[in-house]
Amino acid sequence: MKHIISILLENEAGALSRVAGLFSARAYNIESLTVAPTDDPSLSRMTLVTTGSEDIVEQVCKQLNKLVDVVKLVDLTKDEHVERELVLIKVRAENGQRDEVKRVVDIFQGHIVDMTDSTYTLEVTGDSEKIDALLTALEKMTIVEVVRSGQLGIGRGDRGIV
Repeated sequence: MKHIISILLENEAGALSRVAGLFSARAYNIESLTVAPTDDPSLSRMTLVTTGSEDIVEQVCKQLNKLVDVVKLVDLTKDEHVERELVLIKVRAENGQRDEVKRVVDIFQGHIVDMTDSTYTLEVTGDSEKIDALLTALEKMTIVEVVRSGQLGIGRGDRGIV
């Protein structure tokens, strides 16, 4: 089962390395990882996506909580949450393809953020299923490059991770 783990940690050199090291030392896979400072510059928020049984993820969370840099950790998968992913896709868009690319972007409520004589760069946000469906819809076109952010998640309601 997929788990989205949100970690509040001290914004210090080596903190990311220690978290990643914990996973690699135990042969756990990280499917996606995003990190950025919070509104408090001394803290960063890490969103980590991994798969495993409840027991394995619970063990990982306990080990993560032991790291000195970790302030708080929440497995968002256990509660109601919102998750999103960002994708940037560069597609070949020449002649008749330009209108088709625009149509697909509109259907997926995306934006064309850059264009040249031969390419469009698209930006779309949504859950992973939406991003996968977009890539399927673009299969008949020439995709030059794809960059996915990985999933971000936040709990619903009044409570925050802090």
